[in-house]
Amino acid sequence: MRMNFQRKLPIPKDVKAEYPLTEKMIAEKAARDKEIADVFEGASDKFILIIGPCSADHREPVLDYISRLKRISEEVSDKIIIIPRIYTNKPRTTGQGYKGMLHQPDPDAKPDMYKGIVAIRELHMEALRDYGFSSADEMLYPENYRYLSDLLSYVAIGARSVENQQHRLTASGIEAPVGMKNPTGGDFSVMMNAITAAQSSHTFIYRGWEVISEGNPHAHAILRGYIDYAGRSCSNYHYEDLLRVSELYEKSGLKNPSVIVDTNHNNSGKKYLEQIRIAKDIVHSRGQNADIKGLVKGLMIESYIEDGAQKVGEHVYGKSITDPCLGWEKTERLIYDIADKL
Repeated sequence: MRMNFQRKLPIPKDVKAEYPLTEKMIAEKAARDKEIADVFEGASDKFILIIGPCSADHREPVLDYISRLKRISEEVSDKIIIIPRIYTNKPRTTGQGYKGMLHQPDPDAKPDMYKGIVAIRELHMEALRDYGFSSADEMLYPENYRYLSDLLSYVAIGARSVENQQHRLTASGIEAPVGMKNPTGGDFSVMMNAITAAQSSHTFIYRGWEVISEGNPHAHAILRGYIDYAGRSCSNYHYEDLLRVSELYEKSGLKNPSVIVDTNHNNSGKKYLEQIRIAKDIVHSRGQNADIKGLVKGLMIESYIEDGAQKVGEHVYGKSITDPCLGWEKTERLIYDIADKL
């Protein structure tokens, strides 16, 4: 084999035992999980904002950002549930470059997977312990999910992973809501098939065990735009797109029809400032049609302390080292604007 086995890493059970949750943290997460589930089940009309950096790169600015979210969250809690986006893996189109905190807890140092496992668990724990936020992460590697399974209140399956069988089967055994993104080519049928698979029961191999999943009734769609045959970014958040997904849900018989709209990526053409206009457009669409209002449960927004992005090796505090993000001042104003329009 063309692999050098470096060391045996601890299993999730052992890492959880070394870095355990307190009873208070467990109770806070359970309350958050119920509040979020109520939205997906239609028992609550609160709006979800999954918001934060493209990739959680450094502990200090991420926690600084979350502390700011906490203050706003308390002010808009009657209308909005904020779920911090703490994405500790970064998928790469070519596989090259910085792959996220799991691989490199220090982006300027060499990869260290054990330090990465500890760093991402501690970061999610601090968000919950110090700010009462159970957060969202992307399940880029299904076998790693259990390192964080007791901490996450939302899980995303990316556009490149949504057709993968192991991602779909693992999603079917997760207790948190799982968002299935449309694939990079934009085919809604692929996304709907992934949701069907995630809502169904399966028998499969997971981490060396034969397991039986119960199915995830809160698996749902994420619209993130797509790339056409000529390599151009195309959006799929418009009124007509939302009606089309609503029709697909009607025909599918799936539980808890729900959509989260990703305001960045190909919906914005990675023009991060467009997220402001797109977010307002979606809230407006909800106000024009009862079916769309019932379907669209929230938004996914890429936001950090500073506008834009920088390269790995540069050290502007709170500025993304992956995709460009909306800065804090614009983010704060946008959250208040969304709350006013709901």
